[in-house]
Amino acid sequence: MINTIYGTKLGMTQLFAEDDKVIPVTVIQAAPNTICQVKTVETDGYNAVQLGFGEISEKHLNKPMAGHFKKQGVEPVRHLREVRVDDASEYAVGDEVTVANFAEAAKVDVTGTSKGKGFAGVMKRYHFGGGPGGHGAHFHRAPGSVGMCATPSRVLKGLRLPGHMGVDTVTIKNLDVVRVDEDMNLILVKGAVPGGKNATVRIRLAK
Repeated sequence: MINTIYGTKLGMTQLFAEDDKVIPVTVIQAAPNTICQVKTVETDGYNAVQLGFGEISEKHLNKPMAGHFKKQGVEPVRHLREVRVDDASEYAVGDEVTVANFAEAAKVDVTGTSKGKGFAGVMKRYHFGGGPGGHGAHFHRAPGSVGMCATPSRVLKGLRLPGHMGVDTVTIKNLDVVRVDEDMNLILVKGAVPGGKNATVRIRLAK
């Protein structure tokens, strides 16, 4: 069984457990992922399947992608992702991966791209304490001293400084699967997952 499926983060809501405790959940819509290509050791040097998901019009395809889908004999999709498998001969082009694979799962790992924060200072980016707020101080949100005067007369590598924050690949491990709705292609996991609304996320069975 393929242990991975790709979907879209719809947002967050809450459910009530049997003991009336509120459970915060993230709703992920994982429409059936279609196998668009099967890669084997003989043809590609490794075993993997190529999953396709998301709707796209043929007029928005470039010629290489249109040729790829035509060669494989599948409908065009917006996104393609590879998933390694132990034995690729068990799968065929056109097979689908659905949320039913996760109906009995207790925990999953969710990977996504975090929200972009733009250019951020050290207090927002690394939670620096900053300087005094008043009493005539002129040091508030700056990073402070960053190097030595004489030796080695340079700024050491790896120093935490202001810079671009967010848009990183983030994986949240061992999230509880609260509910799986096969009719609506929905997976509800406890807690938050990376990315904003309508972001693409990968759901994988936790080890």
